[in-house]
Amino acid sequence: MRSGQKQRAAWIAVVLGLGLGGWFANVATQPAWGGQEEQFTPEYKELRSSYDPKHTPKIVAPDSVKRGQWFDVTVTVGAGGEHPSLAEHFVRYIALYINTAEIARVYLHPVYSYPKVTFTIALDEGGSLRAVEEPTHSAAWEASKKIVVSP
Repeated sequence: MRSGQKQRAAWIAVVLGLGLGGWFANVATQPAWGGQEEQFTPEYKELRSSYDPKHTPKIVAPDSVKRGQWFDVTVTVGAGGEHPSLAEHFVRYIALYINTAEIARVYLHPVYSYPKVTFTIALDEGGSLRAVEEPTHSAAWEASKKIVVSP
């Protein structure tokens, strides 16, 4: 490691509260930052697609769009009512997919964030828009909507 890299690593270690010894020991024994599986948000362990008025996401998007055209997709949690946004029970995140590819994800703060997000996206091909939301006291919930993309 070069001198500049060591200084940067030391600064990062101090900011993260690791201390230099702990950081250098971790670097020597593990892949960068603990391995790829720890770099990304853990996915839901279970996914529910049945209807629940407080947990099922509601997707509002056009039925068809032109290829490359920007459009809005609004996802609200609670297709039949409002999901609570309390310190002890809230929606952690809302993610948007086209088929199996994640397009975007928004993390929500308890109390201060209403579980409604508008994504502005463009698509190259049609398929199934999928919204996935994960609340704190439940498995993740999913809803989908078909979308057609024309040339």
